[in-house]
Formats: sequence, C-alpha cells, structure tokens
Amino acid sequence: MALASDALDRLPRVDAVLNYLVPMNEKPRNYAYDPPPGVPQTNTRWEPHEMPIHDIRAVAGDFSLDGAGLSLVEQESAVRDFYDEDELRRVYYPEAERLVAAATGAGRVVVFDHTIRRRIAGVADRTTGAPRQPVPRVHNDFTEKSGPQRVRDLMGGEAEGLLRCRFAFINVWRPIRGPLRDAPLAVCDAGTAVPRDFVASDLIYRDRTGETYAVTHDPRHRWYYVSAMERHEALLLKCFDSARDGTARFAPHTAFEDPTAPADRLPRESIELRTIAFFGS
Repeated sequence: MALASDALDRLPRVDAVLNYLVPMNEKPRNYAYDPPPGVPQTNTRWEPHEMPIHDIRAVAGDFSLDGAGLSLVEQESAVRDFYDEDELRRVYYPEAERLVAAATGAGRVVVFDHTIRRRIAGVADRTTGAPRQPVPRVHNDFTEKSGPQRVRDLMGGEAEGLLRCRFAFINVWRPIRGPLRDAPLAVCDAGTAVPRDFVASDLIYRDRTGETYAVTHDPRHRWYYVSAMERHEALLLKCFDSARDGTARFAPHTAFEDPTAPADRLPRESIELRTIAFFGS
C-alpha cells in the first residue's frame, strides 16, 4: 500500500457512490456496438456502494506505478487540438511513449489506442452518434488472458519474443480542459484489490471479443483521486503487468460523481492513451 492508514486518514476525501458488479453465475458480457435485435446490450447488474475517495494531490509523490498502480506526472503537451486525430498521432503519441518510458524504465513503449470522452448529461457510453462518455463502473481494462493476447494481436511476428520478457499495459489519462471537477477518475490501490474481486468479462466487438475485468465490492478497497486536475497533468494507470514479484499488477478505476463539485463545473473532457511498456530484450 502507498500510505499508512493514519496518513491516509489525514488526507481530504469525498464520500461518493461507486458502482460494483453484482456477483453472477454466468460470464459477464457487454457489446461495444448495438447488438442484434432481441439481444440485450449487457447481462450485468451493478450495485452502488458509498466509498471514501482520498484526494492524494498533496502526497502524489508517495505513489508509484509499481506500488499502488498509479502515478501523477506533469507534462506540458505540445498538442494544440486534442480533437485533431493527425496531431494526436504525430505529436501526442510520441510524447506519451517518452513519458511512460521515463516513468517506468521500459526499453520500448508502444501507443496503440486512444479514447476521447466528452460528457453529455444523460447519455450512456457507447451511444451511437454520441461522444464516448465517462464509465461509471469499477473495471480494469485487461485480464490475465487478454493482456498477452493483445500483445499477439498488435505485435505480429515480434509477439512471442516480447512475451518472454516483462511487459505492462499502462494508460495515460489527462483532462483536455481543466480544472476537471466533473466525473473525475478514481483509482483503486492495486494492493487492496485481491484476485477474487476480479471477474473476467467479455467485451464483444464486431470483429473480435476482448476481455476486461469487472470488479466486485470489498470494503477494504482504498480509493484515490487527484482533485481539480489540469491539462498539464496526467495520471498513469497500471492495467496489467506480467511481473509476479509483488509489484502492482491491476489498478481498478472508474469515473465518479463528486458530491462537492460546483454546479457550474465544466463538463468532463478527457483523453486516455493505452500503451504497452516492454522491459528487457
């Protein structure tokens, strides 16, 4: 864990509702597109639990990717328009690769995906014709199975050699506009989430089926956020690590409604990049 209990108790916090998976007998599944007629978008149910979420801004230096599974970094991006796809790939992808390499010591970093989320009140995520929305459910982007499989999907003939060394999936999450007070990102201390909390779930695309983790509730989970994040700040999140030596492997996360946020807050706009950090030769 990143902080002792007494130090954690001295931090500012909000008490907010987080949505956890209701335990179920069948494998959870979600469609990433409008499913066939008569097929429900998902077979999951979620239950709200009020949890303390600690603001770690004042002690962010005490947190690390390998310790708690998250790290706050400062990086002034040269990107002028995060909605310009060409500029993102020309400018932001290389910036993120350098950022993750510096933060982890990885010899190689590959950015393979990004998602921009722009909050529209009352609109669900993955609504056809609408921007992607913040995800208000506790989840983790990769599983024991889908982490290695994604390397195989993306890295072609290099994959098997890369899989023999340590690799990690690290997300780079940043506000496009700040200060961000609407639907901020909460991250669970990886050291407080145990294997029984993670439930492998199918994410069904038109051309493939991925697998993510939904997460069931445990009152021992410790939750963190960084208040009023600005455009020059980014959170690094550990979504998978092949190492099994006690380092953080999975850091569940979710958007949440901050009950202390002002009524005139800016609607959330954020970008997340997904990267693979490769270690060794």
